[in-house]
Amino acid sequence: MKLYLDTSSDTAILKLDNQTYEQNFGHDMAEKLLEFIHEKLKDNNKDWHDITEIEFMSGPGSFTGLRIGATIVNTLASELDIPLYDHHGNKQKQIIPEYNRPANITTPRK
Repeated sequence: MKLYLDTSSDTAILKLDNQTYEQNFGHDMAEKLLEFIHEKLKDNNKDWHDITEIEFMSGPGSFTGLRIGATIVNTLASELDIPLYDHHGNKQKQIIPEYNRPANITTPRK
C-alpha cells in the first residue's frame, strides 16, 4: 500500500492507495497526525507493515507542518525499511522540507 502525505498547510492530506482523507489539525498536528494515519490504516483493515512505499509533499508550505510531516515519513520509511519519495518522484534516503523562504523566528521575550 502506498502512503502519500501532505502537511504543507493546517489541513493534512493523506492518501492510502486510491483513498484520500483530509483533516484540519490547526495547531494540533504534532499531537494528532500519527494517530490519524493509524486510524485510516485500520479503517482499511491495514497496519503499519502493509505500507510498501511513502511519498511526501515536501514543500513549499507551512514550516511547522512540513517539519512534522517530514519527521513522520522519515521515521516510518526508516523503521519499515521501505522506499521514500518526494513529491517530484525522486527517491530519497530522507526528506528535507523545501520551505521556499527562511523561517520567521521571533525575538525571545525574556
